[in-house]
Amino acid sequence: MPDISTVLSGIKLDNPIIPASGAFGFGQEFARLYDINVLGSFSFKGTTLERRFGNPTPRIAECREGMINSVGLANPGIEAVISEELPELKKIFHKPVIANISGFSIDEYKYCCEKVDKEDQVGIIEVNISCPNVHAGGMAFGTSPDAAAEVTAAVKSVTHKPVYMKLSPNVTDITAIAKACASAGADGISLINTLLGMRIDIKRGKPVVANKMGGFSGPAIFPVAVRMVYQVYEAVKLPIIGIGGISTAEDVIEMMMAGASAVEIGAANLTDPYVCPKIIEALPGLCEKLKIEKLTDIIGKAHN
Repeated sequence: MPDISTVLSGIKLDNPIIPASGAFGFGQEFARLYDINVLGSFSFKGTTLERRFGNPTPRIAECREGMINSVGLANPGIEAVISEELPELKKIFHKPVIANISGFSIDEYKYCCEKVDKEDQVGIIEVNISCPNVHAGGMAFGTSPDAAAEVTAAVKSVTHKPVYMKLSPNVTDITAIAKACASAGADGISLINTLLGMRIDIKRGKPVVANKMGGFSGPAIFPVAVRMVYQVYEAVKLPIIGIGGISTAEDVIEMMMAGASAVEIGAANLTDPYVCPKIIEALPGLCEKLKIEKLTDIIGKAHN
């Protein structure tokens, strides 16, 4: 039987399959469908300092090969996540979880990461730097190497657990952002977050989502994600979590050959809530077919 386990910053995962933040909540809904402990881990819902209702509705637009969402980081806030969500999560998930943290200022990132760093259930802190910096005219932290490095250094100064910076693809040079995060002390990189997309209702002549634009995800972005993971693998010597359009075991293998040590699956969970266990079940057979004895052996294979 092929070994489909992997390792992220010293944390062993039974398999590389991780539901992405925003597509899996805090695990409760999916735990009603299957034993979520089959997962390698999961990245819980993006958490901010304050409780957020999110953006105005409608927030979702369908696309031929994916979807656009403008949910706007709706979440109960860091205090409620720690006091309410994590104790409930502990009852249904018995592995280290990934804490996805967002912020609108350096101080917010620091506060939230310092709080969640103390939680036993959290194995990795994933820092979403696609958020607008309210003190810099709304430009996302992840679009500037200097700003990305500043967030990374600030978070690392108050945490002890591995910190993975989640990068936005909406940049000219993804490697410049990754290098900045690495130089500031990041333990790993997660990429990619959603592309910026838009749909227009031709009957009304107006944008479909109330916020006009939103994050485009789904199968259409997979080649972009593979390309960026490939580039970042060559640019920094850090473990990578590959994200973007993954929906099959074949996609997982391709992403790992590009350089990912594990993968996150987002939009596919919304079209098929059983997609993650299906992929986990399919991986050993696919490995046998491809003569892969150990999944970690193929990480970055496309670079050889």
